[in-house]
Amino acid sequence: MRYLYLLYIGLLLSYSGFAQTSKSSDELLIEARELIMDDKYIEGRRLAFLALERSPDYADILILVGRSYAWEGKNDSASIYLERAIVASPQYADGYVAYLDNLFWADQLEKADEIILRAKSNFPDPLPDPIVYRESRLLYYREKYDEALDLVQPLFDKGYNQEGMLGYMANLQRLRKTNAIGATYDYDSFKGAIAPWHTWSIYGRTRMKFTGSIIARVTQSERFGGFGTLYEIDAYPSIGENGYAYINLGGSKAGFFPKLRFGASYFYNFEGGWEAELGYRYLGFSSVTNIYTFSIGKYLGNWWVNFRPNIIPGETGTSVSGQFNARYYFDTAEDFFSIQLSTGVSPDEETRALNQLLNSYRARAGYQHLITPKFQIYSYLGYSIDELDADTTRDNFNFTLGMEYRF
Repeated sequence: MRYLYLLYIGLLLSYSGFAQTSKSSDELLIEARELIMDDKYIEGRRLAFLALERSPDYADILILVGRSYAWEGKNDSASIYLERAIVASPQYADGYVAYLDNLFWADQLEKADEIILRAKSNFPDPLPDPIVYRESRLLYYREKYDEALDLVQPLFDKGYNQEGMLGYMANLQRLRKTNAIGATYDYDSFKGAIAPWHTWSIYGRTRMKFTGSIIARVTQSERFGGFGTLYEIDAYPSIGENGYAYINLGGSKAGFFPKLRFGASYFYNFEGGWEAELGYRYLGFSSVTNIYTFSIGKYLGNWWVNFRPNIIPGETGTSVSGQFNARYYFDTAEDFFSIQLSTGVSPDEETRALNQLLNSYRARAGYQHLITPKFQIYSYLGYSIDELDADTTRDNFNFTLGMEYRF
């Protein structure tokens, strides 16, 4: 009986091996890809190696094996197969794309330079778009942000679709060594309940290696029959390749501005166009307001959507406000239409008096446009219903106009 059982197992294994060896390289590639995409790397590579015995120069199989090693962090092993792939098919873009991705993950930028040069020698002009995008990423890793943007912007203009590209372009805009001065004007009307508010702001922006983009801003406002000035400074230092921080410090002697305000957030860009934020805000009015905030954002095609809850602990309990923001991008990462829906008051809006409102409901729409490489304009229209106490609300119409000059 035992002999018959062993014979059955032997025949079954022999049949399984025959079934695999009888399959074509294409069939083995399909099965290997399914296993590898299911994180079964060893089993998938076993089938891929069987296919390579028959078709040693089959680029797609070599690329699959190389990517599987790269996803496991075995970058040197990945490079062996990806090198074979571009030698076997020197005008097949997928091989160069996979090779460059692996080299970026391994931080082998000099080797990536070499692969870009080989691609340029093997492809007629222009280079395939996926390789141009990787060349832009290489310049980004070398902190050549202007050159990186010059390569990726034409790809966006002609509709090249790369997951996370809009977020990448927005990050390049943040990192570019651009000096700027700007001004904004805000008008708030309350349907005769109180006199309109007029708020002006001027700012200057530059970039330094340690602080990243740094902005100095002076805001002056006329409201409640008085006049006040708020002084602020913002910084956006980079933290690693995928993260950056926001730091804000400001203060005022006016009663409707905080005597001291402080804010800090950490942002991290994940793969696939996701961005997350965790932050804190301190607002020192006659009493102190502490605000804990976080947000999650995602780039979806030409859209960016973001949701931000704010948690505000207090003596009578904890309150929560929230904002939903969406942008639709047009020609560049700085040309967009935006909408905002919110409850409560955002701690980052200087034009609104957080200490005056218990609750509010707001809708706002805006448009920003880079008219020339040096001149930008933007404008917003908003309407809110503000709760002053349990029995009293106030309607608020808001208009914002701003401009910026870069040099």
